[in-house]
Amino acid sequence: MQRGIPVGVHVLVERAGHILLMRRAGTGFFDGLYSLPGGHLEAGESLRGAAVREMREETGLVIAPDALDHDGVVHRLSDTNRIDFFLRARHWEGEPAIREPDKCDALGWFARGALPPDTVPYIRAMLERAPGAWLLELGF
Repeated sequence: MQRGIPVGVHVLVERAGHILLMRRAGTGFFDGLYSLPGGHLEAGESLRGAAVREMREETGLVIAPDALDHDGVVHRLSDTNRIDFFLRARHWEGEPAIREPDKCDALGWFARGALPPDTVPYIRAMLERAPGAWLLELGF
């Protein structure tokens, strides 16, 4: 039995007006849809710590914790009650690559105004908002 509310962390990496998105595959959760890189907090982990770990695991990008800014929060009702934090990377090292092919089958840079039609709905809602601290509630 799961206790508490699952907490997700997503990282917005933007280069020349294009956003890094990954297509989910093999997870049973939004498979076939594009999303921002990220994952769930592990026990005792900070938001920035989870973001740094997930970016390295999923894309190979190296991001210092102090290079991440808080962007917003989505509180959503999905299969359960969930909270997702969004952080924005100001800078990073490396070029992104698919590092977990069992969880992702495509990776690309997309213009904000030309997101793939098969983008996770709450990720699309987040990306359509103006940059800056915000709170969005969905599904209630």
